[in-house]
Amino acid sequence: MSKLPSDTAPPLLRLAHISKRFGALLANDDVSLELQRGEVLALLGENGAGKSTLMSILFGHVLPDAGRVEVEGKPLPPGDTRAALAAGIGMVHQHFTLADNLSVLDNVMLGTEPLWQPFSRRQVARERLLATAQRFGLHVDPEARIGDLSMGERQQVEILKALVRGARVLILDEPTAVLTPPQSEALFATLRGLVREGLSILFISHKLDEVRRVSDRVAVLRAGRLVARFDRLDGVDSAALAEAMVGHALAPVQRSVRQPGALVCRLREASVAGQPRPRLDRVTLELHANEVVGIAGVSGNGQQVLAELLCGVRALDSGTLVFEGRRLPARPRAWLAAGVARIPEDHHAVGAIGDLALWENVVLERYAGDSFSLFGWLRRRRAQAHAQALVQRFDVRGTEAGGLGTPARRLSGGNLQKLILGRALAGDPDAPPPKLIVANQPTWGLDVGAVAYVHEQLRQACDQGAALLLISDDLDELFALSDRIAVMHHGRLGAARRTQEWTRAGIGLAMAGAAAAPSPAAASEVMHAA
Repeated sequence: MSKLPSDTAPPLLRLAHISKRFGALLANDDVSLELQRGEVLALLGENGAGKSTLMSILFGHVLPDAGRVEVEGKPLPPGDTRAALAAGIGMVHQHFTLADNLSVLDNVMLGTEPLWQPFSRRQVARERLLATAQRFGLHVDPEARIGDLSMGERQQVEILKALVRGARVLILDEPTAVLTPPQSEALFATLRGLVREGLSILFISHKLDEVRRVSDRVAVLRAGRLVARFDRLDGVDSAALAEAMVGHALAPVQRSVRQPGALVCRLREASVAGQPRPRLDRVTLELHANEVVGIAGVSGNGQQVLAELLCGVRALDSGTLVFEGRRLPARPRAWLAAGVARIPEDHHAVGAIGDLALWENVVLERYAGDSFSLFGWLRRRRAQAHAQALVQRFDVRGTEAGGLGTPARRLSGGNLQKLILGRALAGDPDAPPPKLIVANQPTWGLDVGAVAYVHEQLRQACDQGAALLLISDDLDELFALSDRIAVMHHGRLGAARRTQEWTRAGIGLAMAGAAAAPSPAAASEVMHAA
């Protein structure tokens, strides 16, 4: 992205021999990195490899056991976030650090004004926020409440919050995880401008094509250690980066060709009211066994409401929703009992309770059922045995120190997502496999190895007879897994076409609200059939 600095230029940022241990878990093991002015350094690694811990140490959230951080050759006080901010280090977290009950402007202003100031310079802050947003092509309403924003909109606020505060070093932790391709392109254009002005960027992403496009250099962590450096990316493909991350070559993704089975679920003219327009507007959709239906769309266009309908979390205002020939009440327990499994979009806030133990989260949705309850008493040993089996089957890591009693919040994002996936697919040892899986952003923030694992588990579930509704912002994921794809825009759902009838450009147009034509190959096939 930028011109590499000369070897004689002093580094803007240096992490020297950083080590950090959490009980038996060695999160960082003697890690040293340097970041020059005006360059982008990508930090790669599997979920749980130590990337987030290292960045938390840099930003002052975590105290290292050994090592030091230097900015322009001067040591940064360990564990001091205020000192990190004063030194010009800004961080955009993968998991949002926003106050849901406050406005966008209030979140951006938090911590920027002294308590003794007699009045708030709100108008000045608002003008600066709008100017920054316009400059970088980000669109936000300063007075919008964070709790009312989509995941993609919240990510934009996080980025703006760091940019408004004038960071010289910007840490981006999975910044495009919930952005659409056009939004990602706009972000990359922004980053190019910032780098030209001398900003340095630490870029953490599991999207390897993005890493190769954006970065000047790449460093790879595995099990807390720095295992590889790529000082030049010429001739380095994504497969080589992936192999460095996981330690072995990954098989290419191949989409299974399946014939749809019996009708599992049908929506007809389904609507959910909202302002200024319906959250869901006369949606019609059929889901069949042994089939994956992918839903594309810009975040916040009704995908979340659709997922909530199909999990019993939300009720229809009009239209019909039938599951296996019957109408179920809008109660999650009824849909769970009927054979519906869910993988929610926000696996931290919705998918798990962070302060509960891992084994408690495993049985969270079914603790009152016959499998884990007897005369109203929790069958603790059975629940823990089931949790242990699920942890082993779905390769959930991060329990080395606390075992099954490890709080869910201590798991990395990828391992927590594996836990939620396991609970969805095998949450009850006495129940048959799920009949419908509602997967909302199932691989958001996961590394390439974990993504491949999740995709394989979902494929197997479909091969065993499940219908899968796959809601994803990742077009590569939709093309890899889906038998049919439909696009949501402003609460309306277009026709679900066979995957081979779509092009990326066609989906992009439909996501923007334009009517997308079938691909030339599909059009030719239709004409030939006629």
